[in-house]
Amino acid sequence: MNPRKKVDLKLIIVGAIGVGKTSLLHQYVHKTFYEEYQTTLGASILSKIIIVDDTTLKLQIWDTGGQERFRSMVSTFYKGSDGCILAFDVTDPESFEALDIWRGDVLAKIVPMEQSYPMVLLGNKIDLADRKVPQEMAQGWCQEKDIPYFEVSAKNDINVVQAFEMLASRALMRYQSILENHLTESIKLSPDPSRSRCC
Repeated sequence: MNPRKKVDLKLIIVGAIGVGKTSLLHQYVHKTFYEEYQTTLGASILSKIIIVDDTTLKLQIWDTGGQERFRSMVSTFYKGSDGCILAFDVTDPESFEALDIWRGDVLAKIVPMEQSYPMVLLGNKIDLADRKVPQEMAQGWCQEKDIPYFEVSAKNDINVVQAFEMLASRALMRYQSILENHLTESIKLSPDPSRSRCC
């Protein structure tokens, strides 16, 4: 693809309240970490332009609120997304246990529901000493679902860029595949047997 060609991708970041979704997003987009915690109500959107495989990507990343009471409203933001970051807090087992629900909510809104929808899992807050979710447990969950796993720290900027850019790369591959399939289906060229050959 031409680097002057821009592809817009909508990514979402989901997970339980307090896992650090907003902090991860701000670390990725602005290279900043905020100590003070504020709950995201509904969703907020940040954008970042990157280049992946000679293609300029404009990432529109939707940061969704993790509060249970907003779940049905927040899930409407999933529609039309090209990829998803699932996040949990390695010091909070309940946030890990809720991943199946969050993943299910996202997949239920993807039309058509498909296996190729890109996701990555981030175990955040690895900088804290009171870890409760073992790395092996998270890796096992990801292996069952064929999802890449990253141990990250929004505070110390560990693996944040790598995780977001792997998701962006996978979302781009899916986008290109859908585009190719659409073009192939709409431009099927076949010889017309009723025409006689000349010369």
